Amino acid sequence: MRELTKAMKALSDETRLRMLNVLLDRECCVCEVMRTLDISQTRASRNLAMLHDAGFLKMRKDGLWSFYSIDRMGLAEAFPGLLEAIQETLDKKQCPARDRERLKEARRVGLGGIRELPAT
Repeated sequence: MRELTKAMKALSDETRLRMLNVLLDRECCVCEVMRTLDISQTRASRNLAMLHDAGFLKMRKDGLWSFYSIDRMGLAEAFPGLLEAIQETLDKKQCPARDRERLKEARRVGLGGIRELPAT
């Protein structure tokens, strides 16, 4: 029951739903999420951590960089059909479509400027 409560709390925020939306397209670093959603680094990191803690995301590190992606296998096991329902709902909304378009322009920026990393 605790896992379900965490998951529902994670989904109860528009910013976190928008994050899931962009991460459905591809893996992103924190800076890409913040640029796409036009939010601060602190807000992006805090909300990504909450989604990760609730079991929606996987995280991998590359040096100082943190990359997030949807944990499709974990979600399918824990909450069958939930990810598909979220995606189907978001696909019908205007704001998520704009976010996906802005994601195409988001660049990974680190200390000293743009850092070119292969898109995954």
